Amino acid sequence: MSQLILISLFLSPSIVFAQTNQLPDFTGLVEKHGAAVVNISAVQSFNTINNHGLPEIPGIPENSPFYDFFKKHMQPFSAPRRSEPKSLGSGFVISSDGYILTNAHVVEAADEITVRLNDKREFVAEVIGTDRKTDIALIKINAAELPRVTQGNPDNLRVGEWVVAIGSPFGFEHSVTAGIVSAKGRSLAQENYVPFIQTDVAINPGNSGGPLFNMKGEVVGINSQIYSRTGGFMGLSFAIPINVATEIADQLKVSGKVSRGRIGVMIQEVTKELAESFGLSDSNGALVVSVEKGGPADQAGIKVRDIILKFDDKEVIMSADLPRIVGNTKPGSKVSMHIWRDGSFKTIKIEVGEARSDDAVESRKLKQGKKPEISNRLGLALSEITAEQKKQLEINNGLLVEDIQPGIASRSGIRVGDIILGLNSEDVKSIAQFNELLDQVKSGKNIALLVKRGDLTTFITMKLTDDKK
Repeated sequence: MSQLILISLFLSPSIVFAQTNQLPDFTGLVEKHGAAVVNISAVQSFNTINNHGLPEIPGIPENSPFYDFFKKHMQPFSAPRRSEPKSLGSGFVISSDGYILTNAHVVEAADEITVRLNDKREFVAEVIGTDRKTDIALIKINAAELPRVTQGNPDNLRVGEWVVAIGSPFGFEHSVTAGIVSAKGRSLAQENYVPFIQTDVAINPGNSGGPLFNMKGEVVGINSQIYSRTGGFMGLSFAIPINVATEIADQLKVSGKVSRGRIGVMIQEVTKELAESFGLSDSNGALVVSVEKGGPADQAGIKVRDIILKFDDKEVIMSADLPRIVGNTKPGSKVSMHIWRDGSFKTIKIEVGEARSDDAVESRKLKQGKKPEISNRLGLALSEITAEQKKQLEINNGLLVEDIQPGIASRSGIRVGDIILGLNSEDVKSIAQFNELLDQVKSGKNIALLVKRGDLTTFITMKLTDDKK
């Protein structure tokens, strides 16, 4: 009898260990919710039109005696159209009548978007609207009674809990990967309006725009970016919280665009040392480091060294919270700000201004004529910016990214509409000079591009290779 008891006591811990440490089963989640995930391919078409508004005449130069003959008899609108694959990504159905969320960079500048469902049906999609500041796009297909996802609350996510991604990495449709939440509220250098969810879920090109599920089968995020030195997955993936995405989608659905608030300040994080020096008991808030002259904050009396603790009754825990809170506030609203100044709390009333439109997008609208060709090692189609555009964008030099091939530049985060201001230590002044600077860099060496995107300017680094892959 005692022997049996000893065996029982010996086995019990092992049994408990096996039960509490077994890996989760994702099969039910995938079977139930995977049908709402879609594959997205985008194509950009363009006419081969020359500067005279006529089709190109293959093999016949303009100084040829035959050129005038063909010019006279060819019809301006009969130019052949060429189609180029623009991107391949993922998305998910948010309403049964065909509305789909994805990333803006998946469908950006596309003339035709094809959505492929889990049951192999294909639909041409309409772009309802895109928002490049958050990288969110809302598209729609003409279909009904579609399976749709259930939205969860990213605020309830806990660091360390399991999450699942479904998407089309490298075109392999409905691939499932899993991992854990690595961190919440991550701020990335190029993004001001998104408190990213960081995970170690394997995300690769083609996963962009796909859903991130919690273990309840609820979508908590949209997979958007990876941190990588090779272009492939390295254990750092970033998803846009679904509540941020749906706020944007609601505006896109109503008006096709996003209206954001702004107050005209530059801020930084409040460290423990800064909080102590300003007499604060904790390090919450956003420290004002500059105030735009004549802007809403200036008119309201905000000063450098003020620490913004609340905006419109919403707490500012980290400095990255403020741009999102302000951005989500309707322009023209009059709200209260709670600040810390000179050792005491103060409340200030402020009228929220409206954020300027994305300068990079506006500059693209000014460009006309034939599509520029890919002419450099990065796979970028660049165009030179006119003096008028430089004045509008408040820059002295730069090149506009008109198109981009899949490769090291796109994987590193370069987007259509970006303005390249510099390469390493040199200002970029012309396409020829840019290409010459690139040619001087040996394969395998890192380069840093100074890039302007809307109101933000940042360095993007990448390792230069000759295969463009």
